[in-house]
Amino acid sequence: MRKALRRGTIEENGWTLVSAEERNAAYPDTFQIPSQDKRASLSAGDGVKLLFDIETKENGRVIDRGTDRMWVIIKARSGSGYVGILDKDPGIAENLNLNEGDAIVFGPEHICEISKPPHEYIMKKYGPAFFQE
Repeated sequence: MRKALRRGTIEENGWTLVSAEERNAAYPDTFQIPSQDKRASLSAGDGVKLLFDIETKENGRVIDRGTDRMWVIIKARSGSGYVGILDKDPGIAENLNLNEGDAIVFGPEHICEISKPPHEYIMKKYGPAFFQE
């Protein structure tokens, strides 16, 4: 079963992506990000770290809110952005609306770090279908 593509919002999903570019502009000495060229020229199988603002509610009240940096593995390009698969569960809060394996839509502005996970890791965890449409 294919998961729906989505860009989360706090109101609907309890999470949203944080702009790494804005964070870098606010804290240039302590929050550095890869160049725009690198962030805009990634491909399937590349790993990127994104900033997720996550909110947990209990009985309709916010009980916790924080930012978690999580790895996403790029599956495909989507316009000027990307679609990737969340490669871990959030560590700062139990959030049933954001789970490992969810498809995440994001842009280069959200990327705070880039890596190249081993091909074997992706194949073992997600199988050959990961690289197919």
